[in-house]
Amino acid sequence: MDHLPSTEAAVTALRVLAYEYAREIEVSHDIGADLTSRRSAAGVGVVSDPDGSLPHEAYVEFGGLPRVSVRLYPDDDALITVEGVECPDVARDDVPAFLRALFDGLAFVRGRRFPPGYFLVVPLPGDRTHKEYVPAITLTPWLSGRVR
Repeated sequence: MDHLPSTEAAVTALRVLAYEYAREIEVSHDIGADLTSRRSAAGVGVVSDPDGSLPHEAYVEFGGLPRVSVRLYPDDDALITVEGVECPDVARDDVPAFLRALFDGLAFVRGRRFPPGYFLVVPLPGDRTHKEYVPAITLTPWLSGRVR
């Protein structure tokens, strides 16, 4: 697992993944405290953080199935949305591994009978997993095809 020190490094890694898996990719960048989503408390016209740095946030959308989008935050984490299921607080360094698991078919949905519910389970390196609750009403055909 490589360390991704910046948002731009993560975007570059995602572009490489898109090329490897022959997927379309669309990237938009927000640079500056007045544009990034977590810096809404910044004053009008203030573009840098108090330490003088420019926060950089990126939004990446992948083509194909599953529908995946990634919002990379300047705080070393990301929000990954898979078929409408939001997976918050994924470490920026884990984003490429998370997407590889999705694109390689390693991710699955675990069903539970009582109380009824579903969880998207994405394996990560180091015997870790990311689990996210999936409401039954939001199961898409792609998610339903991975229920165990």
